[in-house]
Amino acid sequence: MERNNLIQEIDNLALPEKILLVEDIWDSIARSNAELPLPEWQRQELDQRYAEYKAGKATLHDWQDVHAALRNPVR
Repeated sequence: MERNNLIQEIDNLALPEKILLVEDIWDSIARSNAELPLPEWQRQELDQRYAEYKAGKATLHDWQDVHAALRNPVR
């Protein structure tokens, strides 16, 4: 199916159907996660960060604290 035809079909869907379609698309992307390319620079950065974590050199932050700081940036 051509992209323009697909967009027209999507436009004809009711909102709940569109939401279900988006969920299905995300599920499809998640299933093919292993196929996503990872650039070499990004792999190196992740390896470096993991090595720092394993060596105890990384500063870790609790997710609740990070979330609170993002929600309330003015302290």
